[in-house]
Amino acid sequence: MVITSKDNEVIKNIRKLKDKKYRDETDTFLIEGIKIIEEAIEENADIKKIIVCNEFNENFSGDLLYKIAKYDVIYVPKNIFKLLTDVTNPQGILAVVSKNKKENIDYSQEFFLILDNIQDPGNMGTILRTADSINLNQIIVSKGSADCYNPKVVRSTMGAIFRVKVFECDLVKTIKDLKKHQIKILATDLIADENIYNAQYKKSAVVIGNEANGVSEEVLKLADKRIKIPMIGRTESLNAGVATGIILYEVIRKRNYNGNM
Repeated sequence: MVITSKDNEVIKNIRKLKDKKYRDETDTFLIEGIKIIEEAIEENADIKKIIVCNEFNENFSGDLLYKIAKYDVIYVPKNIFKLLTDVTNPQGILAVVSKNKKENIDYSQEFFLILDNIQDPGNMGTILRTADSINLNQIIVSKGSADCYNPKVVRSTMGAIFRVKVFECDLVKTIKDLKKHQIKILATDLIADENIYNAQYKKSAVVIGNEANGVSEEVLKLADKRIKIPMIGRTESLNAGVATGIILYEVIRKRNYNGNM
């Protein structure tokens, strides 16, 4: 299919996917770039449409063209593609994809990661990618957190968005449910007495707090223990994405990594 008008309904709907409200209504989101689209195909993601910019078509490998041929491919001129792209130097290809299918949180897992009002899309993407790197296939996020399907977050996950299920929910209620399943809640806190190297992570959930304010008070009250990364130098705190990475790999070390979370 070839579309040349910006007023075409398909184009209008794709543009609306830049807004979280429409992403939530349709349960779809945008991905952009050759590598992430190839990952989506490899992961058998539910790809609804692929949009190709005519001026870039000659630069695509025969392998890529073969891979996308079985999907609903829409060709558009450069002026239309510019309305859809979210990057400064686009590669000329993007896709509309369904969000990960998920039913309920799997409470049988031994470890959980909870994000309490993480605001920065870069941090959110880094955390998703790090969770995927340790084979953690679900995370729990508060409703006030950055949208995991925001285009910037999706790009920074480097494909992890297809493998990690994201549960956006009421943290207080969800934490209470976790506790009913005998999951110990470990909240990160700069003034905690126990550091992450002494903590035990069997049947536990670690809560990472907001970049500026940390874990919310209502969540702290539900915590079984508060933990911190010890600061040896003069820096008082770390970037949320970096801190999460340090903690997740300490969890792996403590549990004598065996490939499963």
